[in-house]
Amino acid sequence: MSESNKTDFTNPSTFILLGIPGLEAAHIWISIPFCAMYAIAVLGNFTILFIVKREPSLHGPMFYFLCMLAVIDLVMSISTLPKMLSIFWFNSREISFSACLTQMYFVHSLSGMESGMLVAMAFDRYMAICHPLRYSMTLTNSVVAKIGLVVVMRSGILALPYPLLVRRLPYCRTNVIPHFYCQHIAVVKLLACSDTRVSSYYGLFVVFCVLGLDVFFIAVSYIQILRAIFSLPTKDARLKTFGTCASHLCAILAFYVSTIFSSLTYRFGHNVPLHFHVLIANVYLLVPPMLNPIIYGVRTKQIWDRLWVLGAGLCGR
Repeated sequence: MSESNKTDFTNPSTFILLGIPGLEAAHIWISIPFCAMYAIAVLGNFTILFIVKREPSLHGPMFYFLCMLAVIDLVMSISTLPKMLSIFWFNSREISFSACLTQMYFVHSLSGMESGMLVAMAFDRYMAICHPLRYSMTLTNSVVAKIGLVVVMRSGILALPYPLLVRRLPYCRTNVIPHFYCQHIAVVKLLACSDTRVSSYYGLFVVFCVLGLDVFFIAVSYIQILRAIFSLPTKDARLKTFGTCASHLCAILAFYVSTIFSSLTYRFGHNVPLHFHVLIANVYLLVPPMLNPIIYGVRTKQIWDRLWVLGAGLCGR
């Protein structure tokens, strides 16, 4: 590559997002399920926030954590999906350098917040099922607020190096990103003219040490929950509680498996097709925000009852 071509991208003012490489001809068709999932995520999470705000009986730790998760999912969806749909529908591929770094920060900080909130919700279920008499004394409103603050601060601080490390590196190959949003590792792959090991190792540190610890705490919580479930006296009680926990675990697995798999395949899966990388990245951006309000909200009896009463009231007017 000539010296002039190298300097063209040293400090790019814009990046070009390709969407899903190799599947450009099918972008319109691909956008249909993505748009449907986006609509379900936005509607579902707004519905949870609305119902919890209106119903004083839902003002408790479990529903406060659920509202925090709903806000995280909403911001996550809003930070990535509109740009993705503009690529699919209007071929609007340009994104400014600053906007790309801002989006990168929000995506990774919100992913960390979602992980932390899943840990908090697992702890909430552990206390409610294994130590019901100590539940209200342990998870007071002030403790819930402190947990939420710690989750936000931890993720906000840990995500800060992502755009800072990317900003200081030169761009020598191209300003085209084979993705539909500014994922950290996808942008780092453009930086072939300098050492990118620090950025790559930091990303792996967050995946293994931070998300890995979160997975460990969730696993410990649910092992204790399952032990408590199998000690329940009646089969119906065991099945009912186990069904709720199983649905929660499905939502948790959808987030962690796709997040960790996406990060590792980008670094080590050199033979994996590029469009598969991008589609897997879609899973942890689209599926958890869509599933969480259904699994944690609609399948929660108190929210379903209030939703049913609200719907009946609207139909009766």
